[in-house]
Amino acid sequence: MPRHKPTISSSTYLRRSIASAAARLIAEGGMSDFGSAKRKAARQLGASDGDALPSNDEVEIELRAYQAIFQDNEQTERLHEMRTNALEIMNLLADFHPHLTGAVLNGTAGRYAPIEIDLFADSSKDVEIFMLSHNILYSSTEIRRQNPLSAETRLHLDWNHDSIDLSVYPIAAVRTLTRDNRACAATIVGLLAATPEITPT
Repeated sequence: MPRHKPTISSSTYLRRSIASAAARLIAEGGMSDFGSAKRKAARQLGASDGDALPSNDEVEIELRAYQAIFQDNEQTERLHEMRTNALEIMNLLADFHPHLTGAVLNGTAGRYAPIEIDLFADSSKDVEIFMLSHNILYSSTEIRRQNPLSAETRLHLDWNHDSIDLSVYPIAAVRTLTRDNRACAATIVGLLAATPEITPT
């Protein structure tokens, strides 16, 4: 009997198409939020609200593939620059147990992605007082907390042409939240040593 080749269902094809389009929006289009990129990509492809969107993991796979093909050297150089800036801020804010997280840590940061750093303090006011005492301009946004260990404030500032997002958590969360998907300054030093900056030839 003839064998039938497996086919990709229309829903699976649509999910892949949305993931690929979202990846391009993150890599090239100035978007950094996966959820927003997926929704915009779905609209661009004419998908309805009822269509299942791809997961963040699916978008990340497409994003890594896109960056490897189209932005290899640029991505390496950009990551080095962003991690260098992250380390500067982390050293400056060492009293608040800074940990890098997000796309700059995992290596998928697009051209316009913010540097995301988590801080831990008795009060977010302690961090703000520190910023003011060092003449660092910033803006702040209060966060609706889901539980006592949630972030209470997000601070935003510009540093060497990079956007920095600082999420301030209560000090009681430091042991719990720094175990996964976050890296301390010493780890960033190691990442920088492993991926030296590319210099033009």
